[in-house]
Amino acid sequence: MPPWDHSKIVQAAPSLKVGSRTIIDAAVFGPIKARWVAEHTAYDPPRMFEDKQLKGPFTTWRHRHSVLPNEQGAILRDEIEYEPPFRPFGRLAALIFIIPRLERLFAYRHNVTKEWAEKSEW
Repeated sequence: MPPWDHSKIVQAAPSLKVGSRTIIDAAVFGPIKARWVAEHTAYDPPRMFEDKQLKGPFTTWRHRHSVLPNEQGAILRDEIEYEPPFRPFGRLAALIFIIPRLERLFAYRHNVTKEWAEKSEW
């Protein structure tokens, strides 16, 4: 979790295998929090894993993490499909709040992952 995010991991998934669950008390907006339960639904090591929201702040959420080889090493790709809550206002909120927050979150995660990979001895 980025240092600026006030979410708290209640239970980390023990692995990336299908059926593993993560529980997060997610900081949604200011002091408003939501319990987020995500379950791993696909796993193809070392290429991909996917999780879906079982309970949480979105109407629906699916997140696929893919590692794609290239000439310089690999590309980490995140594919996210989600439906924001509170239709039709949720779509407006997505443009103003959700998309910028996700972009900042994933930029941070990709940087942390890159630093970790560069330090690791393969």
